[in-house]
Amino acid sequence: MAELLDDLRAETASLERLLEPLGDADWELPTPAEGWAVRDQVSHLAWFDEAATRAVTDPEGFTAGLPGVNSVDDLARQARGMSPAELLGWFRAARGRSMEVFAGLDARDRVPWFGPPMSAASFVTARLMETWAHGQDVADALGVVRKPTDRLRHVATIGYRARPYGFAVRGLPQPDEPVRVELAMPGGGVWTAGPADAASVVRGPMLDFCLAVTQRVHLSDTALDLVGEPARAWMEIAQAFAGPPGAGRPPRSS
Repeated sequence: MAELLDDLRAETASLERLLEPLGDADWELPTPAEGWAVRDQVSHLAWFDEAATRAVTDPEGFTAGLPGVNSVDDLARQARGMSPAELLGWFRAARGRSMEVFAGLDARDRVPWFGPPMSAASFVTARLMETWAHGQDVADALGVVRKPTDRLRHVATIGYRARPYGFAVRGLPQPDEPVRVELAMPGGGVWTAGPADAASVVRGPMLDFCLAVTQRVHLSDTALDLVGEPARAWMEIAQAFAGPPGAGRPPRSS
């Protein structure tokens, strides 16, 4: 948990460095998520950080309130009256409070969420994944190329573990065959998951895998090598985040 929290702090600081120098007009720049500006990416993170704090401190109340939660687009629209300074302040306060709450968790504690309940370790990993993914949307809107770090191993972990969810959320049967993942880490070395003798394998840069499972890039625009139909069937619908199936990104050539 200590390592996860340190990496979440670092990922948060990375996003804040993107946001701090922005002028008011920059917060209105469109991001690759249709209909969402930079401001919407930040309000989304702030809202769900507050929800994460509720899920930990009042799990029964959080679960009881789930039916009344609006769509993410509705939540974004509700925050559009806030100024950029208010949004940044909200994000910092909500993230700070959630970090304080996370620090009191044991890695094996169970936490309810919008998908299935998760272990505390997976819950914090999901917040890191969301921070990185929405930070990627902000970077794309600003035309900034971020240097990938080995913190992506957390995104890769949750992306791999969410393989069954991608099928389940679409009402599709999951192939019985296991899939192996072998990814080149940004700092060197290879990160692996899945049986070593699996016939189906996903290989390539860790960054490309993480962009694919968070649906920040079309699969055809990655350098991933997919061996076997189970690997391709998974990666075509891979979804590391909770909620309904995402629309994904169109191919860059379209």
